[in-house]
Amino acid sequence: QVQLVESGGGLVQAGGSLRLSCAASGRTFSAYAMGWFRQAPGKEREFVAAINWSGGSTGYADSVKGRFTISRDNAKNMVYLQMNSLKPEDTAVYYCAGGGIAGWPRIRPSEYAYWGQGTQVIVSS
Repeated sequence: QVQLVESGGGLVQAGGSLRLSCAASGRTFSAYAMGWFRQAPGKEREFVAAINWSGGSTGYADSVKGRFTISRDNAKNMVYLQMNSLKPEDTAVYYCAGGGIAGWPRIRPSEYAYWGQGTQVIVSS
């Protein structure tokens, strides 16, 4: 069992930066790929970024590629999402996800077993 808690969301102007953090509990954290998803009002939850168990492989949605960076620190049971050059269309609730099926890449919500409660990101124009 893994519990995930996100933090770091907030209000930022377009062009600004935020760093989201996801704290994970559970001894098997380092065995899982981890991902970030987001959901805007009235829209489906969408993939943002993922990182494999070691941190050696990462993947990004085209909409955030070059602006967002996912990383993890297995010693601290933490996953991060550094978001730069933020745009109003990045406004959403951001969710950390982990566990689930084996394999890589993992870009579908159904492929993850554990989810955090979400953290709100609002980018003003």
